[in-house]
Amino acid sequence: MKKEQLGQLIIASEETLYHVAKSLLASDADCADAIQEAIVKAFTNLHTLRQDSYAKTWLVRILINECYALMRREKRLVSLEDYQYPETAQESKDYSDLYEAVRRLPPDIRICIILYYLEGYSVKETANILKVTESTVKNRLARARTRMRRELEQAAT
Repeated sequence: MKKEQLGQLIIASEETLYHVAKSLLASDADCADAIQEAIVKAFTNLHTLRQDSYAKTWLVRILINECYALMRREKRLVSLEDYQYPETAQESKDYSDLYEAVRRLPPDIRICIILYYLEGYSVKETANILKVTESTVKNRLARARTRMRRELEQAAT
């Protein structure tokens, strides 16, 4: 794959990259940072891509790794603003109830939901991206559905 083709793929995958990053990271600024770093790494390591047909999967995997790296770095830092002021719910008001329910899921389950339902990857493709077995993906999807159904029932009562 040439750099021009990678650039076109990135532009075409812009929305997918945002959804994946947003499923793991809370703030839009962190999402933008992770996407930017993933794009830089993709261009730098383009020679490691074995088959052009897996370019989008490869790019999403790089992004997921960047999100986890950012989460590890942020875990070590405590912002002075976060310490002084209680967290407000302003950002959560911008998203639907369904998106918030997905957001409350553990990260390993959440990323399966995003890749399978929102991005339309198959179970096999999701398993390849996450480097887990297909049965693990199916189990995570089932757990997520059960958990969200339970939360919906509790909210209704």
